[in-house]
Amino acid sequence: MKLQNSYSFFRGAALCGVALLSFFNCSNTTADLSGTENPVNGGGGSTSGDPVQIWLTKGDQSVKLQQQNTAYFSSAPNNYGNIDIDPAQIFQTIDGFGYTLTGGGVEVINQLSTSKKQELLNDLFSSNGIGVSYLRISIGASDLNSEVFSYNDLPTGQTDVSLSNFSLTKDQALIQMLKDILLINPNIKILATPWSSPVWMKDNGSSIGGSLKPEYYSVYAQYFVKYIQAMKSQGITIDAITPQNEPLHPGNNPSMYMSAADQTNFIKTHLGPAFQAANITTKIITYDHNCDNPAYPLSILNDSAAYPFVDGSAFHLYAGDISALGTVHNLFPGKNVYFTEQWTSSTGNFWGDLDWHIKNVIIGSMRNWSKNALEWNVANNASFGPHTQGGCTQCKGAITINNANNYEKNVAYYIIAHASKFVPANSVRIASAQLDNLATVAFKTPAGKTVLIVQNSSASERNFNIKMNQKTAPVTIAGNATATYIF
Repeated sequence: MKLQNSYSFFRGAALCGVALLSFFNCSNTTADLSGTENPVNGGGGSTSGDPVQIWLTKGDQSVKLQQQNTAYFSSAPNNYGNIDIDPAQIFQTIDGFGYTLTGGGVEVINQLSTSKKQELLNDLFSSNGIGVSYLRISIGASDLNSEVFSYNDLPTGQTDVSLSNFSLTKDQALIQMLKDILLINPNIKILATPWSSPVWMKDNGSSIGGSLKPEYYSVYAQYFVKYIQAMKSQGITIDAITPQNEPLHPGNNPSMYMSAADQTNFIKTHLGPAFQAANITTKIITYDHNCDNPAYPLSILNDSAAYPFVDGSAFHLYAGDISALGTVHNLFPGKNVYFTEQWTSSTGNFWGDLDWHIKNVIIGSMRNWSKNALEWNVANNASFGPHTQGGCTQCKGAITINNANNYEKNVAYYIIAHASKFVPANSVRIASAQLDNLATVAFKTPAGKTVLIVQNSSASERNFNIKMNQKTAPVTIAGNATATYIF
């Protein structure tokens, strides 16, 4: 997962108030946009123009994902600043928004009663809920599993180069939940990543740290092949993999160090050719670590032999700046960038986490060409478990499972919901202007709707115009709030 010393970094980042959008069982693709909610709010103006739905969350938690009074476009002049939207300027296509579904998350969700579990899964993954469209899972255990395991564990001193003992048995609960999710959303994309190879392949014989022995590169490549094929036989398509979670953080349990040179060699001489030989179309995404070291993925993309096998690069933001994604994209515009993990802490607060995450994970990643935006863990218990010995003890899930009949929604739920509910997969980002203390990102959905997410990081409410095609919709956004506008 993440560096322990990154906890203080992240808490320090949570400085400003924010809020987020909202919903009352509105489909992210079939929401009623007729404007028949309450007549005008959001800044006033004529009701004769096209309607604008407004969904809001306030940092003080008095409003969470609640629909507001409808605003309208008009040609009447005012003195507000404009957020100009230009649908003719098209950027990346969006794969989706979501979380990592950890083994520990599966374990606690399965503790819910049958009806409560179905209620939660429908809320998370259906178009009548928040429409999560992208999931990350671990290949073997992550640090938010109850125990450490791989799919080929052996007694000390033994090896299995033919992988005859390969088995997904310890992940059957995860596999079953993925099947349940696919019944709700058959098109959800799944990214898989290992926290460590099997211990017998490593130079230190431990689940913590160490590196993959070069003599096992080809065997480990076949491990990925077997995994993708085995998941496919279960009806689960793995859209993409990364070779290693946080390859420069060998202190987690499990974890494995993999330098940029080692990952380059592994991809170009073993993993890429193994996928090619097995006719596997699963994407290979490099890096999967912090924004402070874009040189890592750039060195892989600069290798002419590795380049053809690589779809793009993945990032976290426990260090560095979100602009690193844009830097890598601009140097290699033919390759994709992804944002694959950011945690919220048990010691954080709602308004500060919302502000920082909306500004960086959602708006920041999208404005820097990311095709997705993922928060960390879907769910855990009230003690922030399960986790491995040495795993993260402060990671706060989007959902807290309290008992068989009760769960609560935490800040990460709302961070993702304001995007996932209204920006379905295959939407495209379009140009939107920024105003002082108002961060923005805009999208055009496959249904032809425009979605604008605006974050107000100041304590004061702000009046502004949404401007598109020479018409304006005057609106007011509360202080320390984020709103989503659909029109």
